[in-house]
Amino acid sequence: MTARTAHTHGWWPFFRHYLEMLAAMVVGMAVLGAAVRAGLALAGLEFPARPEVAALEMAVDMSVGMIAWMRYRGHGWAATLEMAGSMIVSALALFPLLWAGVISGDALLLLEHVVMLPLMLLVMLRRRDEYGGPSRV
Repeated sequence: MTARTAHTHGWWPFFRHYLEMLAAMVVGMAVLGAAVRAGLALAGLEFPARPEVAALEMAVDMSVGMIAWMRYRGHGWAATLEMAGSMIVSALALFPLLWAGVISGDALLLLEHVVMLPLMLLVMLRRRDEYGGPSRV
């Protein structure tokens, strides 16, 4: 843990980090998503219609926002990449349901968010000390 990471322990710093990750995800999704679509439009291309591509693009956009913010806040690469990985894994885990026809492309994008939020929480609980959560007993 570096000097810039959690200075106090308790649930508030832990919860604050979770909220910061949500904000970083929204910013990443909005800014990078718009940049990707604008770049494609300038090149005369359309965004691929495949829901898998949309889900991965969204996960990567959110991950980039999270990585930037976590590194700014002083988190190490291991914790940062675990958190970003939770975004990618949440999308990949749902692909078989899409391919089997159990869910639609729209449901994939919705469920991706539903899955990633608790997955992020599990990653954070694994490293409670880094995120300011109560110390393990």
